[in-house]
Amino acid sequence: MMMMPASQAELIRGLLPSVVNITTLVADAAPPLTIEAGSQVPGRPKAFQGSGLIIDPSGVVLTNAHVIAGAYAVEVMFSDGVRVPGQVISTAPSTDLALVKLVPPHPLAAVSWADSDKVQIGDPVFAIGNPLGVGLSVSSGIVSALNRNIMDTPYDDFIQTDAAINHGNSGGPLFNRDGEVIGIDTAILSPTTGSVGLGFAIPANDAHFVTNQMLHNDHVRPAYLGVRIEQVTADMATALGLPAATGSIVNVVDAGQPGSVAGLQVGDVILRYNNETPSDERALLRAVAKSPIGQAVPAVVLRAGQERAVQIVPIAWPESENPVGTSAGQAPRAIVVPENLGLQLSPLTADLRTQHGLRMQQAGVLVGGVAAGTDAFERGLAPGDVILRTQDSDVGSPQEVQAEIEAARARHKAFIMVLVQPKAQQGGDPHWMALRVSGS
Repeated sequence: MMMMPASQAELIRGLLPSVVNITTLVADAAPPLTIEAGSQVPGRPKAFQGSGLIIDPSGVVLTNAHVIAGAYAVEVMFSDGVRVPGQVISTAPSTDLALVKLVPPHPLAAVSWADSDKVQIGDPVFAIGNPLGVGLSVSSGIVSALNRNIMDTPYDDFIQTDAAINHGNSGGPLFNRDGEVIGIDTAILSPTTGSVGLGFAIPANDAHFVTNQMLHNDHVRPAYLGVRIEQVTADMATALGLPAATGSIVNVVDAGQPGSVAGLQVGDVILRYNNETPSDERALLRAVAKSPIGQAVPAVVLRAGQERAVQIVPIAWPESENPVGTSAGQAPRAIVVPENLGLQLSPLTADLRTQHGLRMQQAGVLVGGVAAGTDAFERGLAPGDVILRTQDSDVGSPQEVQAEIEAARARHKAFIMVLVQPKAQQGGDPHWMALRVSGS
């Protein structure tokens, strides 16, 4: 029997190490090879913040697919501040889930899953995540509603909560008071950019099903019947002579597929499936997706006013039509390290100081261009910036910068420290930047 923490504070402190911050770098469309001074900088990498939870102590993190979409670099930060690189190993965009693999920097504790089918409106919950990139934070509330449809996927079954969920919480866990995960924080509805108490989480049972598929199969392969359905509306119920708007009506039956083989017909109303009564067509779709592939599943349909029992043997969803659509993570982009780091440098002259709005006393070396795809470009060095120092030395010419680069390479250093004054139009204080000088 598990010993429960003495207090909620102790419980939450014990869960923090199982939740992580995720930072991703995403590039815009590829820019020209060289960016000239004073030009707009397309393709500048953007950093996005999200959250995740450790689901396997070997170093597997679950997050939302939209958190890592298009990322070429992923960094995971633990509650103790340790940062490690992560690699996206699988995504299921249609269910907005993804897996990230990392090398554990220390022993990891995985979360425990709750049975989200037992969640009830009014249950106390708390969310842990990285709202607005400020770092791991905890908010509390209750379950406000169940089976919410926010038109995100065909399977929408969101748990709604009034616990504060903001941008950056995406991919983080929603816990019950026992410290078990009941959902994955995924979306908010708000007239502003912040939380107004309408947060939505993917139920744990759905997330766990998709996660197991991603971990153990090349694809997320839900079960497939080869039929298309829609919810019976009140008007449909009247037309069909039903006492209430219940069940899902079949509008397409693909020849040769399990539904056709079982005898389903267009116009049938599926009332029961696998000994359950789905609440709506989304519930039926979820039940079908989780069906045991290759095993007969009982169903009850209404046809011409008569109930009929059928046995359907689902198959794995054909890859060509797979609605869940998994993919492996995007490979890290190759970073180029030219001899000059891809930099076009110029000594500061009176004309250049005037052209770039610099003080006449401004010292340093002007960055006139940065080659796309280089480490310097990815780290944010931009035309119009001024390099003030390299390592411990002030610099006043491109030759001095290059000499420091070569000296670092001669010492078998992978990086060189550069003190950068942002271009005058942006303002701001000088900041240090570590630039890669070698490929290893």
